[in-house]
Amino acid sequence: MEVIWMFLMCCIFGNIIINHNNDFVEAKSLSKVEDLEIEKRLRTINKPAVKIIKSIDGERYGCVDFFKQPAFDHPSMKNHTYHYKMRPIWKRMRERKTNNTNFGYLWENGVGCPIGTVPIQRVTKEDLLRFDSFGDIHKPRGSWNFTTDDTNSDNQHHFAVARTVGQDKRFNGATMELCLTAPKVRPNQFSASRLHIQIGSDFLQTGFTVNPTLYKDDQPRTFVYTNSGGKSCYNSDCDVGMILVRQDFHLGMALLPVSVCGSKTTHYAIFGLIKDQINGNWWLQFGNAAEEVGFWPSSRFHQSSGNLVEWGGEAYSASQPSPQMGYGYFLDTSMRYDAYIKRISVIDGFNNIDRKVAYTEKFVDDTRGYQVVDDYNIPAYPEAGHIIFYGGPGNI
Repeated sequence: MEVIWMFLMCCIFGNIIINHNNDFVEAKSLSKVEDLEIEKRLRTINKPAVKIIKSIDGERYGCVDFFKQPAFDHPSMKNHTYHYKMRPIWKRMRERKTNNTNFGYLWENGVGCPIGTVPIQRVTKEDLLRFDSFGDIHKPRGSWNFTTDDTNSDNQHHFAVARTVGQDKRFNGATMELCLTAPKVRPNQFSASRLHIQIGSDFLQTGFTVNPTLYKDDQPRTFVYTNSGGKSCYNSDCDVGMILVRQDFHLGMALLPVSVCGSKTTHYAIFGLIKDQINGNWWLQFGNAAEEVGFWPSSRFHQSSGNLVEWGGEAYSASQPSPQMGYGYFLDTSMRYDAYIKRISVIDGFNNIDRKVAYTEKFVDDTRGYQVVDDYNIPAYPEAGHIIFYGGPGNI
């Protein structure tokens, strides 16, 4: 009898999908086809690894051969000439402070993966089921299809951003210096502070997100999000995801320490999405030295340059009320009391660097929960350049 009971339990709980209603979880059986699809995705992400290592936060990563990471499964990669030593060619956004930043401090072993491999986080079936349970509505997006203060909308995404105006411009890159905060979220929510570049119908995002569904905790963690050719995923978790080139850098690392509202000292991180001037590949830059940590081949996108850029906060909730952005307070227009994005810049279609970016507008979809201030050269902060203050308690 006990054997039969155990068999039934395995059948029930071995193939489940999770539905969220507020913060409660409801189990539903997976079909055989759905179960096979999940297993296929697991094989795509959890490629055979040379070794398994742990980050300083305790997450497990497989050191996967550079050429076997998920992005090389894309059909366009059959005749590629990429390699892990490749780096872009362009006019620098800023002078490097070091020749080669070592990210070994991110790992328990102090070095990361062996040369020729890259760290890909190991995921479980439960991880995929949990994330899939929210459906497409949970996925990041841009603000352009939303309207301001549409209180009759049942939209679950909220924005407090500054964004470029007009579809006629072309962008080959953008950067930001992003204040690190830890907005409070519930298990079925996320709150992200990010740079978003729209490339026709495709887009890229990078920054940090507090996302318990994705990362299983409430810490602000780095991310990239790719939407390309009708497919989308976080980090390097599918064949349109980013191709890592560093053996010692991983996406999803916790950004600590975070800034504290009212403190005289704030903490920030630098992100950039830049297009290679020679071959058109898009690169992720990270840190004070603008280290190139990964790229997306130009063939991923249907047009060569971006046409819209936005900087700021995006929040999502599967159910009301919505989560915080930034520090979780309405604005004081102060770098001491507000979350901010400073020194934003773009590279235009002629590869000229524009640090003023005078053609932006501010957008908030619901001012009951969030605010944004967009300004250039504020007298109190002459070194901040074009700065964006954003945030709010949500609760709408």
